[in-house]
Amino acid sequence: MTGPTSGADGRLISAAEVARLAGVTRAAVSNWRRRHADFPEPVGGGRNALFALSEITGWLDRQRKNTDVSDEVLIWQELRARYGEDMTAGVAEIAELLTAGESAGRLDEPSRLRLRDMAAATSPADVVAGFTERLIASGAALTTRHLARAVAHVAGDVTGTVFDPAAGAGSLLLACVNRPGVRLTGQDGNPAAARLARARAVLAGAELEMRIGDSFQQDAWPGLRADLVVCDPPAGLTDWGRDSLMLDRRWEFGIPTKAESELAWLQHCYAHTAPGGRVVFVMPPSVAYRRAGKRIRSELLRGGVLEQIVALPPGLVASHAQPVHLWVLRRPTDGERPAAEIRLTDLTHADPDEPFAAEPRPAVDVPVIDLLDENVDLTPAAHIPVARADLAGEYAAARERILQALHRIAAALPDLTAGPGSIEGGTLRIADLARAGIVDIGERTATSASDQLDTDYLRGFLRGSANAARNTSGSGTFRTDIRGSRIPQMDLEEQRRYGAAFRALDDAERALRELSALGLDAVARARDGLTSGTLRPGEWP
Repeated sequence: MTGPTSGADGRLISAAEVARLAGVTRAAVSNWRRRHADFPEPVGGGRNALFALSEITGWLDRQRKNTDVSDEVLIWQELRARYGEDMTAGVAEIAELLTAGESAGRLDEPSRLRLRDMAAATSPADVVAGFTERLIASGAALTTRHLARAVAHVAGDVTGTVFDPAAGAGSLLLACVNRPGVRLTGQDGNPAAARLARARAVLAGAELEMRIGDSFQQDAWPGLRADLVVCDPPAGLTDWGRDSLMLDRRWEFGIPTKAESELAWLQHCYAHTAPGGRVVFVMPPSVAYRRAGKRIRSELLRGGVLEQIVALPPGLVASHAQPVHLWVLRRPTDGERPAAEIRLTDLTHADPDEPFAAEPRPAVDVPVIDLLDENVDLTPAAHIPVARADLAGEYAAARERILQALHRIAAALPDLTAGPGSIEGGTLRIADLARAGIVDIGERTATSASDQLDTDYLRGFLRGSANAARNTSGSGTFRTDIRGSRIPQMDLEEQRRYGAAFRALDDAERALRELSALGLDAVARARDGLTSGTLRPGEWP
């Protein structure tokens, strides 16, 4: 089944693509949607709203804004029309077409001709890089080139074998090829991402062996011991199979909790590291101080394997604007004494486009014994003296962002009234809708494939508690097969009312998550300022 279609030619465009088309920022597009009553309404996409390209170009033309549609935009919309939400597979088709000359994909011949013309004008590698960047900007959980560059910088000169157990499109592996003879190895659970990684490696002239499967449950490289392991793990993974892996030998420093999947990934990486080899791992900042991971952090320090933590500036991850850390581990050689110090570097206030410029960086070598206290807080900023003259301005800006987020949440929460306590009418099974060709079933959700069904209405009811219970076995294990889920029977107009309410709740949920991160950031800045003398209390009611 193909994705949803709309407009004269069926091409859909995201808000980020509207911004690219008009030559403006994403924020400008958001302002247009709020301020212009005639701005086209989304025609699908749920939380990631999609618009009809013909409607957008018409509106931009009426507003006398730029409406030149590039070949890249036309091809992207053709991909969206044919691949729906599986855009990684679409970009993989482009990469394979430009490496092998042919592909068993879905692109029409005019799009293939456009691609060949684009590659002739620049290069196949540049074309694939452009579509990969667009894929990341559209929300795909892939590593950005900025973050890949930061990891490569910390890794330094690379020799021997490099491994990535969550390789995605291969960005980290390809960034680390700075010498001839480097062997690249990887694994990922998404076959389309693996295809894209292989094709990108061919274009880069690198040797890459990718294997497919769940790295925790189906380790495809059990005997591999690499000289360098790099990893940007999936974010927020809670169902990583802890219960079935309690006795696994990879948990050398302790069994992570279900909420600490990052520490499971970290130990998986370390298990694949040769003596003298290193791990460069992308880590959420909270793992440096969360109570749940305290024991594992302590054991990493006592074992002398944690060499360095680098706090990177915000803006290096496509899915959020918060900073991330790089944790650097090294497996000691036989007879080597554990490291007595760990280097902590804070680059959170650097330019995200140039995070490793030559100017002095705030860094400190902290004795391991000093870190083994009640909290085992490994946050670099907690151990580096604050020396920022404009902390007052930073705190004021952070506070203002919190107030703006609060207003967005208040505006997003829909106006709901009391109902009768149950939804009248019958229900429909997702499996039956799929057989009728009305629904496309994905890994954890479903998409409408018919104008009889609103996607936001569908997904909203799939996330309800009744369907969550249906997708949970008696032992409490979550099943990803949603075919047994049910949704109420409603006419299309009523579906759209519910769909609009579910969209508003999704917007509020996203704003609440952002507010949480903003609040923690503001509190940290305030504490730094108060304890260093850079800030002082004002009038408090």
